[in-house]
Amino acid sequence: MRFDRLSKLVLAFALLLLLAACSSDDTSTQNKKVNLAYVEWDTEIASTNVVGQVLEDLGYDVTLTPLDNGIMWEALANGEVDGMVSAWLPQTHAPQVEKYKDRIVDLGENLTGAKIGLVVPSYMDVDSIEDLTKEAGKTITGIEPGANMTATTENAYKIYPNLEGWTVLTSSAGAMTAALKQAIENNEEIIVTGWSPHWKFNAFDLKYLDDPKGIYGAEEYIGTFARKGFKEDNPGAYSVLDNFHWTAEDIESVMYDIMEGTDPRDAAKKWIKENEAKVADWTKDIK
Repeated sequence: MRFDRLSKLVLAFALLLLLAACSSDDTSTQNKKVNLAYVEWDTEIASTNVVGQVLEDLGYDVTLTPLDNGIMWEALANGEVDGMVSAWLPQTHAPQVEKYKDRIVDLGENLTGAKIGLVVPSYMDVDSIEDLTKEAGKTITGIEPGANMTATTENAYKIYPNLEGWTVLTSSAGAMTAALKQAIENNEEIIVTGWSPHWKFNAFDLKYLDDPKGIYGAEEYIGTFARKGFKEDNPGAYSVLDNFHWTAEDIESVMYDIMEGTDPRDAAKKWIKENEAKVADWTKDIK
């Protein structure tokens, strides 16, 4: 009788250990899941794939979620995604940061020396936004309607009266660069909303138009943000995002490979293999 009771106690204890182990495994599995949001701009495709691949190499179950710019910020603030490395500051995404600042965590810059503005082929005989008259049929080829750069360009006539009556043709980053390539091949005029770092400055002879009234701001940086609570939920992945930092040359090499037809995931793997020391610095806090 005493033996039966002892056997039952041992069995119950074993079951408790098993349930605790299962619960621990579930938590571990859950904490290994990371969802990174990004806008489908060439820079963000490159950076997000690299960070995602680094996390995947560490054993994380990584989801990369492409979203329109406004939706990306909203999803981060609502905790629907864990983080992103796609914030252009201090000007371009300032409205979103101001709107959601109490619901997101700023991890600082991951790349310096970024710039946005109006870009033209160097053969065009114009050097400043305020000197534009009727070039390119008074049309500026832009990107997504939800991009802050698009909104700034659509309202540029308020600062530059010479742009009154101009049209901003919205499309996508890919369609914009395709239109740029076609115009250059035909030696035609084109004005695009551009940013750097970007592979197009390596592929074509381009120039920014001077912006004397500063509507596109000065030098920018690209920043990293996380959702509230991500550090507590997933300290390892958070530390990788917090440590992530690279240069314009780094990102442009990945962007160029993608532009040449390499799958973004494969381009990320190639860069990681060639930059092991830099990646080791991002992952140094992983226990």
